[in-house]
Amino acid sequence: MSGMAAPPASGGRMAAPERAAILLVDDEPEILTALSDLLEEGFEVVSTTRPEEALRMLAAGLSPAVILSDQRMPGLTGDVFLERARAFSDAEALLLTGYAELDAVVGAVNRGRIAGYASKPWEPAALLAMVTAARDRHGLRRALETERALLRGLLDNLPDELSFKDEEGRFLRLNAAKAAALGAPLPACLGRREEEFLDPAAASRLARAERAALVEGAVSELEERHGPEGLAHWMQVSRVSLGGGVLVTIARDVTEARQMESRLRQADKMQALGTMAGGVAHDFNNLLTAILGSLQLAERRVGEEEAGLRRLLRNATMAAERGSALTRRLLAFSRQNELALRAVSVNHLILGMGDLLARTLGGTVVVRRELGARPGTAMVDPGQLELALLNLCINARDAMPGGGTITLSTADAAVGPDTVPELAAGSYVRVSVADTGTGMPPEVLARVFEPFFTTKEVGKGTGLGLSMVYGLVRQSGGGMTIDSAPGEGTRVTLYLPAGEAEAAREGGEAQDAPSAQDPVRVLVVDDDATVREVTAGFLSELGHETVEAEDGQTALRVLESDPSVRLMVADFAMPRMTGAELSERARAMRPDLPILLVTGYAELAALAANIPVLHKPYRQAELAEQVAALLG
Repeated sequence: MSGMAAPPASGGRMAAPERAAILLVDDEPEILTALSDLLEEGFEVVSTTRPEEALRMLAAGLSPAVILSDQRMPGLTGDVFLERARAFSDAEALLLTGYAELDAVVGAVNRGRIAGYASKPWEPAALLAMVTAARDRHGLRRALETERALLRGLLDNLPDELSFKDEEGRFLRLNAAKAAALGAPLPACLGRREEEFLDPAAASRLARAERAALVEGAVSELEERHGPEGLAHWMQVSRVSLGGGVLVTIARDVTEARQMESRLRQADKMQALGTMAGGVAHDFNNLLTAILGSLQLAERRVGEEEAGLRRLLRNATMAAERGSALTRRLLAFSRQNELALRAVSVNHLILGMGDLLARTLGGTVVVRRELGARPGTAMVDPGQLELALLNLCINARDAMPGGGTITLSTADAAVGPDTVPELAAGSYVRVSVADTGTGMPPEVLARVFEPFFTTKEVGKGTGLGLSMVYGLVRQSGGGMTIDSAPGEGTRVTLYLPAGEAEAAREGGEAQDAPSAQDPVRVLVVDDDATVREVTAGFLSELGHETVEAEDGQTALRVLESDPSVRLMVADFAMPRMTGAELSERARAMRPDLPILLVTGYAELAALAANIPVLHKPYRQAELAEQVAALLG
């Protein structure tokens, strides 16, 4: 037996295409030598004198393109050997025969066992041509089988519904997705019309659509379907005529894409609402600054003997303070800046949300508070935590359409390793929001943190609530868990990093501001005359001398003409020139001039370095503290 010839050594040139292998089987070594000489230029030749050994070689993995065998051999005749070789190889089978065995060979050809034969002695050119043609047929068959396998794999695994129909509308081929949509096993659909699986109305619509596709050549349309549970699904259906009455139909489920578009539109509305809320809050803060400042100044001018009037002034101040709390919530809603983490008493924050929750949640929901006796403070942005809890309470209310109970609870929590997902071991404050609503099945629970995922109808939810809460908690260095089951309600638990000091409470009685130790001349710049007057009044009561300007250009002229100005207090949002721009130009004129910016917005951008910011509405004591710090 001779083995396969060694591949030629590479000499830096591109490798030649791999040559096909041919297996030669003949009990006469001289015949094998002659055949090898004839074929070795175009093939990798493997030869043996025994058909039994050839079968072992094929079983061991030899994969020739052609098998050329003698017919008359001891033990096994050529046609029987080639028939057995079919169990191991798809090679093209050829026989060499003498005239005496011609009848057996013709019978083998007729039975499909062999592809052809040549008589001994053979004509070299004819035999070489026959073997070459057999090799080419084998290559084409292999390529066709590969293409068929690829197409079959594509057809069977394509998530879109795909089908081919003949001119009578009967299924020629369809994939599993299409069969599943029809509610029948795939084999049961072949040869049948799709209308047999549809109700009359749907069958009529299908017939019209397919007629239009056959006439126009290609048609695409959006179809609404309803599943077994009545849920709507949207399908983008394309129909293409392939000629001869054959129609291919591809249907893709675009329900999620349409829902995403709707949620994005809703998110755009929410963004616009946030922008509007920020603008409204800014204007309202200007009003509150004037109201609170005027009330504080007026109270100082009322004598102790006028107790009734002082009580009225304090009532008005308290009402204005509640308005200030509302604007802070509006600003928290519109804010997109980085979190301002500080130690916050979560119990105090939750108690302070009482009126807000009562107005927002309505009368069908009972809010219970199970607050820990003395939970530690949490390091968190208080405005964003308040917004997060409001979101969670709204979600809880929506899960209880017939009403129910929302429970807010707090406690200290010592978290161990791997106790809470994505949370390091340490000390935390646990804040939970639980409801008695419908709960969530596992498949919904697994997706609740995905942005824009929502089970609410379009227009009733953005799908951003839980993902925003999750983002807040993670940015604060905490963690979040959700426990829910259908019919058992939902509990959302936030783990917030414990703070190191007790949080200062906001609000309370107004404190008297101490008089300035070293009064100076202060330039007050604000386009709102009432706010400008209140700020100037606060400063005058502190002992400072004030000069006012209604815009940036006027302020620059004052700074240029009045070198006695030792401090500038300017509003941030002014027409034509913002407080930030004014600060930069003022610093260019007077590099050592202390500057304080006041604003009613939640966030500021493009500020000059080392310029403090005081948020409206502010009290006289807060203004005095900032001024004293700037003047040193």
